[in-house]
Amino acid sequence: MTCKGICVRYKAQKPVGTGRYASGQRRCQICEIFIKWEGLWCPCCGYRLRTKPRNLKYKAKLRARVEADSIEAKAVADTQPEEIEVEVKAKTKSKAKTKSKAKTAKAKTAKSKVATKTKEKTPCKHCEKLFVYPDKHEKNCKKNPEVQVASAHEKESIAIKA
Repeated sequence: MTCKGICVRYKAQKPVGTGRYASGQRRCQICEIFIKWEGLWCPCCGYRLRTKPRNLKYKAKLRARVEADSIEAKAVADTQPEEIEVEVKAKTKSKAKTKSKAKTAKAKTAKSKVATKTKEKTPCKHCEKLFVYPDKHEKNCKKNPEVQVASAHEKESIAIKA
């Protein structure tokens, strides 16, 4: 595993205003170069490329940028279905099929949002911690007296066998 010089073709310039990893660049530790490459492995030496920074400070910066980008993308996606529907209404009847498709797409996204919000957490009867599926937890809850009695019987039977 040595550098063969192929990586020089894919050498990336440092971006202005953003980090290297945030802009999609990857680093090869063997070739000691940042490259613009889509694969996980270096095209030159075959070594695994780094896609995230190792330094704690730069990891935090990248994480903050990714979160900000995802929030921005979500805001744009929320506004786009309304704009598409307005544009569709302005067009002629020959485009009626696209209007129905836009409405169904909007309805699907609304249903998916509702589905995630309906999962309410309910408290356990014994320890009062919140769970989505409390019945599963209550069977094994440490504060459940039935579980404690059953575990005590198992310990006795083990002691007798020994």
